Amino acid sequence: MNPRHEPPPPARRAGLALLLGAAFCVPAAHAQVPGLAAPQLVLKENVLQMPRGDTQEVRVMTAAFKPGDRTVFHTHRSPVTVYVLEGQFTLDLEGRAPVVLSAGQAFVEPPNVKMTGYNKSATDPLRVVIFYVSDPNTPFLDAAH
Repeated sequence: MNPRHEPPPPARRAGLALLLGAAFCVPAAHAQVPGLAAPQLVLKENVLQMPRGDTQEVRVMTAAFKPGDRTVFHTHRSPVTVYVLEGQFTLDLEGRAPVVLSAGQAFVEPPNVKMTGYNKSATDPLRVVIFYVSDPNTPFLDAAH
C-alpha cells in the first residue's frame, strides 16, 4: 500500500513560503518596506592578490581633484576600489585601454599595474571614495618610474 502524500494546509504553505522568502530574499523584502534602507549593489568583482595575513588594515579615503588634477604615476600592492561621487575619473593603466568612470560608478584598480588617475575636465571638480585593504602599515601606493 502506498501512503498518499497530502499537501500541507494553506496556512502551513503560506508560512513555509514566508520562511523561504525571508531566508532567500531578505534584501528584496526590505526594499519594499517604507522607511527601511536597503543597499544598492554598485560593483561585484572577484579579485586576486588580497592580503592573507591574520590581520588586514581597511582604509576608506576620499580624494578631491580640481579641474586638470592627476595622481602620481604609481602602483598598488593590493586591489583598490574607487567610487566616483562627483565628476568624471579617467584612469590610464599601463598596457590597457583607459577607464572612464562617472558619478555613481566604481572600478577595482588591479595590483602591480602602473597607472595614473586624472580629472580631465577643464571646469568640473572630481570627488572619489577609495577603499583599500592591505597588510597593516603597507603604503597606499608606490611611485612608479
